[in-house]
Amino acid sequence: MGRSTEWIPALWLDVFNELLYEDNQLDYDDQWTLNFSYSQTDTVTKEERKRGWKVYAHCARGKFQCASCRKTWPSARVVVLFRYRLQRGRGTVIMRPFGQACRRCQDGFELGGFSENEVEHALLRVFAKIRKNCYGEDDDDDDDDVSSTESTVVRTRPHEEGLCEACCMGICCVDDEDDD
Repeated sequence: MGRSTEWIPALWLDVFNELLYEDNQLDYDDQWTLNFSYSQTDTVTKEERKRGWKVYAHCARGKFQCASCRKTWPSARVVVLFRYRLQRGRGTVIMRPFGQACRRCQDGFELGGFSENEVEHALLRVFAKIRKNCYGEDDDDDDDDVSSTESTVVRTRPHEEGLCEACCMGICCVDDEDDD
């Protein structure tokens, strides 16, 4: 499962629930759910902001396979966009994975596969943002965790913006520390 090129929503749901209910990542009495939206953007309107919505773009490592030519490729810059809010004891996280196109075929964006470790890392970052922005916790220790995991060198080709769905939509994860 670690090297899967398949997009598996159930893996994200399982890890989300495990972190939430077994590891008590959000140790509050609120109900949190994870949903998927394959059309959401990183734009939060004034109205949405008033209703408590926040956005976090995470840069993950994934692996892709072209549906046409079956070519596979890894990427160290797969954007996963999270939109979240807490309202009246109910927390909602809406996630969108962004795809990449095959350099050879260039006929549409494929969704990638993620290892369980990568899913856990992404969700831990989301939970840290939730603790900070929904519960007012300080996330200073959170930054140490990030620098240690992101210092691992992964040899991949340069990121090709024209083949990246998120880049084409102007959603880049280079500056992923913006909490607004």
